[in-house]
Amino acid sequence: MMGFRVNNKRRLGNEKEKTAAEYLKAEGYRILNMNYSVRQAELDIVAEDESGTLVFVEVKYRSSGNSGISLEAVNITKQRKICRAALFYMNNYKINPEERNIRFDVVGIDGEEIRHIKNAFQFIT
Repeated sequence: MMGFRVNNKRRLGNEKEKTAAEYLKAEGYRILNMNYSVRQAELDIVAEDESGTLVFVEVKYRSSGNSGISLEAVNITKQRKICRAALFYMNNYKINPEERNIRFDVVGIDGEEIRHIKNAFQFIT
């Protein structure tokens, strides 16, 4: 029974990540990768904005306010994991962060409301 709940949660997560990707495309972003996984971390969306900035996007969803709002779920521990995954990504794709602007955004989906926080946090180790 537990596996069924995990699969449903993952499927819902994938749906919301696709919703976020469609939102970003409509805002002029080019989606480069989705669900890029390394070791203990995953990048939900890797995109490029209209200025050419490489944007690592974390997507969080809450169906109701019972567990707080979606944006509150990206705590310092999660930020560190995202930053480590971003380093792996840039190394894998031979991207030098000193030669390219990078940014960390969060797209929060609460029910049907989508909020996009640009530059939600800075790179941390």
